Amino acid sequence: MTTEAAPGEGESGQGESSRGFDGFSRQTLDLAGRTFVIRRATEADVPAIVALLRDDVLGAAREADVKVVDRAGAVGADAAPANPGAEDAAPYARAFALIDADPNQLLVAVTEASGQPDRTGRADTPGQADIADRAESAEQAESAEQPRSVGQTRGGSTVVGTLQLSLLPSLSRRGTLRLQIEAVRVGPSAQGIGLGTAVFEWAHECGRRFGAGLVQLTTDKSRTGAQRFYDRLGYVASHEGMKLPLG
Repeated sequence: MTTEAAPGEGESGQGESSRGFDGFSRQTLDLAGRTFVIRRATEADVPAIVALLRDDVLGAAREADVKVVDRAGAVGADAAPANPGAEDAAPYARAFALIDADPNQLLVAVTEASGQPDRTGRADTPGQADIADRAESAEQAESAEQPRSVGQTRGGSTVVGTLQLSLLPSLSRRGTLRLQIEAVRVGPSAQGIGLGTAVFEWAHECGRRFGAGLVQLTTDKSRTGAQRFYDRLGYVASHEGMKLPLG
């Protein structure tokens, strides 16, 4: 895994002039003959990230435009569309603006350059692109003006995964800074090659670099496969999580 500074991004780590994830730098991950980039998500990535969040039964229910959890804890919702329309996208745009403005929040996009072989050995079709990539030739610039699918931008890469990292200051545990990991998704095209494990290992190291002494997450009780995965990573189910809708 290699680290590279992107425009407007400096060296990782806490310093007197840095706050939260202000010094975050993107990283490149080579895995199973494929190259992935772990970077800060941009507004252009939001539709692709929402599509990943909706790409399972629980996610579709959570992202539907109805109350998700009743007082008995039951989940009930109509299936949400994979790609939000303009009206449906407004809450996500507001949420992204709040996340992007908060130095203690880091919304991550994991991207892969299009044209790389997938698990079947076939080349991927063009998908969502890394917004920070630049067109390096007139031909690329011209193709960048053509209509693009949801989440696709000019660099010719695809958003294949996402997660959100939060730095949580606390007085407890002698003032230990906590790293919270939420909204983890790896798309079907990047599953089965160890990307999830690699991204978590990266997230743990990222938390260390920014001063966190403890990492924590929550997972739905029905996600038994995810619970086994977290157990293999060394997580301990030490607490019971609870939620209460305020709407």
